[in-house]
Order: sequence, then structure tokens, then C-alpha cells
Amino acid sequence: MLWIEKYRPEDFEDFVGQEHVAKRIKAFVEQKNIPHLLFSGPAGVGKSTLALIIAKKLFGDTWKHNFLELNASDSRGIDIIRNEVKDFARTRSLSTSTHKIIFLDESDALTKDAQQALRRTMETYSNSVRFILSCNYSTRIIDPIQSRCAIFRFKPLTLEQVTKVMDKIAKEEKLKIDKKVYGILHELSNGDLRRVENILQSCASINKNITESLTYEIVSAARPKEVKEVLNLAIKGDFLTARKILLKTMLEHSLTGLDIIKQIQKEIWNLDIPDNKKIDLINKCGEIEFRMVEGSDEFIQLEALLANFVKK
Repeated sequence: MLWIEKYRPEDFEDFVGQEHVAKRIKAFVEQKNIPHLLFSGPAGVGKSTLALIIAKKLFGDTWKHNFLELNASDSRGIDIIRNEVKDFARTRSLSTSTHKIIFLDESDALTKDAQQALRRTMETYSNSVRFILSCNYSTRIIDPIQSRCAIFRFKPLTLEQVTKVMDKIAKEEKLKIDKKVYGILHELSNGDLRRVENILQSCASINKNITESLTYEIVSAARPKEVKEVLNLAIKGDFLTARKILLKTMLEHSLTGLDIIKQIQKEIWNLDIPDNKKIDLINKCGEIEFRMVEGSDEFIQLEALLANFVKK
């Protein structure tokens, strides 16, 4: 069983990382009268989990009969609104007087036509159903839908919040986690708790003692000191050695050009060079990443980036 499901909170009090949102949502649930909701924020911060908690608290044991969950990225067109959503919305719940709930995950993937149909459906069936929309970018949701929803913005989890969850898992699963691993996982996940738990579970399947080296091995990421060594060699003018070590690092950790350039961008700020040169190199990283995304050869582009470090 995936730990992200096993350790999913069942109550508002257990919800970690978005306490300011959970507190306001809990007040709606206690009144048994929630508005349409729009959850906006990055992946893995609790949007879907909070929607499930709302359903379970409102409907109890019958929540599965009164809660429809759809992933809008699977069916982006207008048909998902005209068929599945309308069929569920047009009937009232027999077991409770509370509005049923339709949860549309990744709703920013809906086409504009589908969103216009959704807007009309929200109006027509407001007496029988409430919508919870989840998205990464609220700007991709049309204004008429945003104006009908109470908008809640979710933040990436902090190191303290990630540590709290990891300590709970370590206690339950009898794991020993090195102190450095907490910071490494938080940095690698960018506050995405789902990714943290998946990495931790992968590590635990190999060894109950979670170490720094095991973590980097599982996530296929280069250690910061390896990337920094490459950059320092380039700055000192040793282009050939820097190029050789960079290629070796990428092969050892099975890294793509986009993977390594993100780590290079982070390490630039730790280099012992003037700030104005750091800014120039960050700008160059953005240009090189764009070229890679557009289809340019990754290693040639990385060589070009290293050449810019040598010139500095």
C-alpha cells in the first residue's frame, strides 16, 4: 500500500501544512453548508486530501455515494461536463439533506468550452450539489467560475512541516532517518509531501536505515558538492576536466540535461564569485534550459553553459 494513502489524514486536526485553510473549511463543514470551493497551489500539498476530509465529515459512512471525484486532465473536453458531471448533479442525496459534492481535480486542464459548460452547470444545479475545484494555476480558470467560488491558496510545505510527517512515518514504520535526510528530501521535493513519502517508501524498501547516500541513489540526483566541483573547475578555467566530470556525474546518476541544469542553477548562488556574475550565469541557465526544451542537443548546450563559466 502506498504510504501517501496509508498516512492520509482523516480529520482536520491531523492535516499538516495548510492549517490556515483547514480551520476555515472546518467552520463551513460544521455549519453543513459549504460554498463552491477552488483550491489552488502546487502538487502534493494537500488539496485532494482536504476535499476527501470534507466529504467524510459531511456524509460519514455514506460519503462514497455522495462524492464524485473526477480528474479533469483525463477528459479535458466538454463531454465530461455534459455527461458525468450533469448526471451526478441533477439528483439530490437520499441519505442526507446536505448538498452532494463533485470534486474536479486538475480543473485547470479543462478547455475553455468545458469551463463555460461547467459555469452553467454550477448555476443550474446549485440546489443539489457543490463543486470543489483543484488546480495548480488559478489563472487558468475563467473569471466567471472564480467569482462563484471561495478561493483557497495552498503553499508548499516547510521543512518543519515535512519533518513532522516524516517523524510520524518513521515511528510507525520503525525507520531510522539521518538528520541530513530531512533537509535533502525537502529540497528535492520543493515542499511536495507526496514526493517526500514516495521517496521515503522507496528507500525503506531497500534499507530501514535511511541515509544521505541511499536517498541520492533512489532519487537519481547529483550531490550538491559534485555539481559545485564541476562549476568551480570551470570558473578556474579547467574546461576539459569540468566537462569530463559533468558527463561522468550525469551517467552515474542517469540525469537528463534538464535535471542537471536545475541543480546547477541552485549551486550558482553558493559560488565564490561577485553577485553580478552570478546573475549573468543564472540568466544563461534560463536561455540554455529554453534551448533544451525546444529540442537542442543537451550535452552541447551544457558544454556551452560551462564555456560561459570559464569566461567569467
